[in-house]
Amino acid sequence: MALDQQTSSLLAKELHEAEQSRKQVRHFSGRFPHMSIEDGYAVSRAWAQLKQDEGQRIVGHKIGLTSRAMQVSSQINEPDFGTLFDEMVYESGQIIPAARFIRPRVEVELAFLLKRPIEGPHVSINDVFNASDRVTPALEIIDARIEQLDRETGAPRKVFDTISDNAANAGIVLGGTPVRPDQVDLRWVSALLHLNGVIEESGVAAAVLGHPASGVAWLARRLHGFGERLEAGEVVLAGSFTRPVPLAAGDVIQADYGPLGTVSFQLL
Repeated sequence: MALDQQTSSLLAKELHEAEQSRKQVRHFSGRFPHMSIEDGYAVSRAWAQLKQDEGQRIVGHKIGLTSRAMQVSSQINEPDFGTLFDEMVYESGQIIPAARFIRPRVEVELAFLLKRPIEGPHVSINDVFNASDRVTPALEIIDARIEQLDRETGAPRKVFDTISDNAANAGIVLGGTPVRPDQVDLRWVSALLHLNGVIEESGVAAAVLGHPASGVAWLARRLHGFGERLEAGEVVLAGSFTRPVPLAAGDVIQADYGPLGTVSFQLL
């Protein structure tokens, strides 16, 4: 790894302060050009530890960069992941404070609610089905504590920056009608994303690695490399099947999942 533990901890502290001050920091990859994906996870995990030290509780994980187009543009060949904390979780219909975020955007996803742990190097979609209690509509609010474009050069951030930044996660809104994973063909779950009453995006869940459970299986295998597992009771955001839609204070967001109901919130 290009980064030692002390450097990872210092960068994690920068992210923590950026989130609290709502002031973005410049690209870590610009300062550390030999930074690797594993370095990014080391920073992200150090930041997660800071949050736990403050009393926040891990409630699950998110998976990002699940579309092939996003992976190609990020020059990687796998998704990325981040950690969900209890303070990030909202119920559908809530008003969410805009002041919590810097540059919020929203994505349409499915969330898997686990009833049993998932672990091992060979986890399959069937393993995910067997370990899941319910699958529910969800919206993810993503944010950028690291600049997307460098303030001086205009260069885009790299995947190492996004991974360091907890895979851009900032909030999760759960709602709609939860279903058993075998109750519907999850590949064909679709949604219309309304912003202030206007349809901004639409998508189908098969856009997530061919099946939304594929991302959960990938994450379990990836965590096995860290000596960890997905735990019973955790929420796993399986990955977006729409592009991110920018948000501003006052916006009303509703995702219509048809038979699976709706998820909504207002940013205020």
